Formats: sequence, structure tokens, C-alpha cells
Amino acid sequence: MTTKEIREKLAHYLELDDEQKLRAIYTLLKDEIDPIEYDWEDDFKIELSERSKAFNNGSAKTYTWEETKMAAINKVKSKENRPL
Repeated sequence: MTTKEIREKLAHYLELDDEQKLRAIYTLLKDEIDPIEYDWEDDFKIELSERSKAFNNGSAKTYTWEETKMAAINKVKSKENRPL
């Protein structure tokens, strides 16, 4: 389907007096119409940037899925062994 045909079909759907179809079209396109703006604190942005740089240059400590899974299992086991 060409861009022109897509435009024509969308224009036709938008002209319909069918609220359900209009809401469905809007729901599908809303992120493209109104891109998400993140309002993050400056400290958080700095932290993300530093972590990204560390990861990209290889200096960040990372864990494999197996290491992460075992750490979680061990943490749960240690809590199970604690007296109430």
C-alpha cells in the first residue's frame, strides 16, 4: 500500500462518526503524536550518564544472568534460615 493510499484510508476513518474507531486509532498513534517526555531530576540524568559511560568503556561491574539468579536464590535462602 502506498503512502497516499494510507493517508486516504486514515482520512476516511477520521471522518467517520465512530468514537470506538477514533479512540483505537489515537491509542495506536498517541506515542508518535505526543512523544513521551521524561521529567527526570538532573542528579538522576547524571547518574545514568555515568553508568552508561562506565558500561561502554568496560569499567562497570556487570553480572551474568546465572550470577544474578544465584545471588537472588542465596538471599532468599538466607532469609529463610533467620529466626523469627
